[in-house]
Amino acid sequence: MRTSRVRIGGRTYPLHSLNTLVIGSGAAGLNAAVRLHEHGQADVAVVTSRLGAGASAESGSDKQTYYKLSLSGDRPDSAAEMARDLAAGGSAHGDIALAEAQGSLEAFFHLVALGVPFPHDRFGAYVGYKTDHDPRQRATSAGPLTSRMMFEKLLAECRRRRVRVFDGHEAIALLAGGRGVRRRVLGAVALDRAGLGSRERGFILFNAVNVIAATGGPGGLYEHSVYPESQTGSHGLLFEAGATAHNLTESQFGLASTKFRWNVSGAYQQAVPRYVSTDARGGDEREFLNDYFPDMGALATAVFLKGYQWPFDPRKARGGGSSLIDVLVHEETVVKGRRVFLDFRADPRGDGRLAPFAPALLGPEAFAYLERSGALMATPIARLRKMNPPAVALYRAHGIDLAREPLEIAVCAQHNNGGFRASVWWESNVRGLFPVGEVCGTHGVTRPGGSALNAGQVGGARAALFIARRRAGRPLSDAAFARAAGPLVRARRELAEAMLGREQAGSLDPAACLAEVRRRMSACGAVVRDAAAVRAGKDAARGLWLRARRGLRAASPRDLPRAFKSLDLALTHAVYLEAIAEYLDRGGKSRGSYLVPDPAGEPPHPRLGGRWAFSLAGPDDFVGRNILEVRLGGRGRPEKRWVPVRPVPPAEAWFETVWDDFRNDRIVAEEE
Repeated sequence: MRTSRVRIGGRTYPLHSLNTLVIGSGAAGLNAAVRLHEHGQADVAVVTSRLGAGASAESGSDKQTYYKLSLSGDRPDSAAEMARDLAAGGSAHGDIALAEAQGSLEAFFHLVALGVPFPHDRFGAYVGYKTDHDPRQRATSAGPLTSRMMFEKLLAECRRRRVRVFDGHEAIALLAGGRGVRRRVLGAVALDRAGLGSRERGFILFNAVNVIAATGGPGGLYEHSVYPESQTGSHGLLFEAGATAHNLTESQFGLASTKFRWNVSGAYQQAVPRYVSTDARGGDEREFLNDYFPDMGALATAVFLKGYQWPFDPRKARGGGSSLIDVLVHEETVVKGRRVFLDFRADPRGDGRLAPFAPALLGPEAFAYLERSGALMATPIARLRKMNPPAVALYRAHGIDLAREPLEIAVCAQHNNGGFRASVWWESNVRGLFPVGEVCGTHGVTRPGGSALNAGQVGGARAALFIARRRAGRPLSDAAFARAAGPLVRARRELAEAMLGREQAGSLDPAACLAEVRRRMSACGAVVRDAAAVRAGKDAARGLWLRARRGLRAASPRDLPRAFKSLDLALTHAVYLEAIAEYLDRGGKSRGSYLVPDPAGEPPHPRLGGRWAFSLAGPDDFVGRNILEVRLGGRGRPEKRWVPVRPVPPAEAWFETVWDDFRNDRIVAEEE
């Protein structure tokens, strides 16, 4: 990396020139940096707002899942089978799914070699279990903090390899030039938080051949979110750079605790806790699920199944399915304004109609699971401790003793299955820009639990190989960079000065901007999506973004990162709502992890009435056969197009042909 200073628009800035800049320090970004170094590309650096922040380091579940090809037991598996399962949820390109499946074992064993403690038996078999949308027990886990362990081991490897990490640096712009297929990345602009009070306002410039964007999911969009508060997302940077996104409509929502943001999936549900609702002050306690199930066996089995059918799924909302519970929690909290808790201290008590809970009332699958786990105890907390002691200890470490107090929950945003489009080498439509991890939307409508961790590791590995083979050149000279990126740098600096110069009267405070974004997304872009509300919401969202561009105010230089983040999220939510509106305008119905009200449909339960009626999208619908792509066009107007879903390609199984391509360096190839 070459460090210098460059003069642009009458101001001088620090400039770091290098081959590849990684933005983001989660497991996906750090893995990409390590892989680049392994391939001999040492001219790489990482820029991050704060090491140890974000979803990788600060999120998880009862036993956070990593999904990969099966490695134990006598049931056969193959990459082609795994690819078909990854694509089976719909709106997922088959060639990407095959790359993720084929690379899963190499990525998994790379983590094992770095020291992530995935469990194996005495013969060396890495055993698996079943998770949501998984037909073959491919899931594994290192515990509630699997991604945290991945982050720690990958960070240690980056440090061992002396990869430069710019900590405390907030990326506020991607620099790109050219049009159409010739558009390419030039680098990035970041704010050094330690230098915000200087004359340069903390501006740092990066001149790079490649940028790996590993900025995670758009966690800052929703009021009810299980994303850690530090995980806000930076999608606006990629939209402004001209990157094309797809499947932005496909977010996952699920039950999570609110005092401490954590997914209450897996053993938290399989322990069969009491579901209790109260008024706003904690009074008027009711076991509200009792009203919606015919008997305690059906109720308790639905709760148990919520463990590995965890994300809300409208297909499982009718007939007493596990996702009816999400609907009922939403009804209690959002519609009725009550509070909902999981109580692990006592079994569900039933009422005059429903008998008290006893394990023998469970369905055969649920009872057998508890029996084989040795967890037929007398209380939910005892069952949870038996099945997963770390899941109890984790809450205790955050000041919540599940043996002494109930756990408040809500239906929360958890993951975005969509994101930015990429090739099978994870390069976006902008040459040299590689989205990896959650920011890269490879999953489609539904996905097996844990496949996101696999996708981030495989994507980073493939991007690194492609860069090492096809993008290994040197960055622009300082003078050439100043000419190419100068107008973009000047515009971002002028915006910063305008934010600082605005008076309070008539300006837009960043906190107010963020609050409006989250209210709107939670009201019409979350688990329930009413078409009329979405159409009104998208127009208001665009209005907010335009207002933020003109009137967002930073009270002091220290507030500049927050102001830029507010602007980023204002743009992001405007594009997301445009995508959701387009989906609904094309006749899109309930699918994935959201419900679209439809008077011609049926409610999930007769007691809920017609306002909860919905119809399911089908695989042969237009929206099932095509994927919605969105990019920011001229004058900041979203441009939308639908493209056919690509199938899983046939295996290239003739050794002599593949060997010839491999020996002649035709494998790592540019894509049209």
